Amino acid sequence: MARTAIVTGGTRGIGEAISLMLKADGVTVAANYGGDDAKAAAFTERTGIAAYKWDVSDPEACAAGVGKVRDELGEVDIVVNNAGITRDSTILKQSYEQWKAVIDTNLGGCFNMVKATFPGMRERRWGRVVNIGSINGQAGQYGQVNYAAAKSGIHGFTKALAQEGAKFGVTVNAIAPGYIDTDMVAAVPDDVLEKIVARIPVGRLGQASEIARGVCFLCAEDAGFITGSTLSINGGQHMY
Repeated sequence: MARTAIVTGGTRGIGEAISLMLKADGVTVAANYGGDDAKAAAFTERTGIAAYKWDVSDPEACAAGVGKVRDELGEVDIVVNNAGITRDSTILKQSYEQWKAVIDTNLGGCFNMVKATFPGMRERRWGRVVNIGSINGQAGQYGQVNYAAAKSGIHGFTKALAQEGAKFGVTVNAIAPGYIDTDMVAAVPDDVLEKIVARIPVGRLGQASEIARGVCFLCAEDAGFITGSTLSINGGQHMY
């Protein structure tokens, strides 16, 4: 059966890899983005995947965006909550605005997207929600109280929502990536990155495609007995 997915933050980095692999698996994909229109247009031209712009931290924008995808591509069967931002600083320096921006986007975005899609999944008695958490939501990280709190919240959100969806054929799972070779990680100073890699047992950064493969596994037609789980893909850095 043909399925339609929304991947938030789906035009770059891990999100782009997820969008591409879902498409390769036969899923019709809508890639949400919140920023650069030119880059999103280039993504669509390169991949053939439609890009839709809205701010996942805005409940009304999510409802409108999901409605547009539904009108143009069909009912939404799969949601991958991948959109996320960082506003790093220690608690002594972190502003309320930095805290709120990360919580509203990274955790609030999951809530907003599920509110807009979960009723339809439940009514049709089939759905897949995959929330992208983080190793830093499991283990914590210096200077990231906002990010770690949001990502840790995603793991709890996943377990609770899984209980609401289970008897309706809607599975809800999370993936907790470790350090992945993306633009975000590339911005880390070389000396710091060397120390990070030295703590990863497999001895390298992960690839975005490795996260995407995990997402596709959880979204598969025959993955209906997996729900409320967090799949850690981190090269053995944190075994939780």
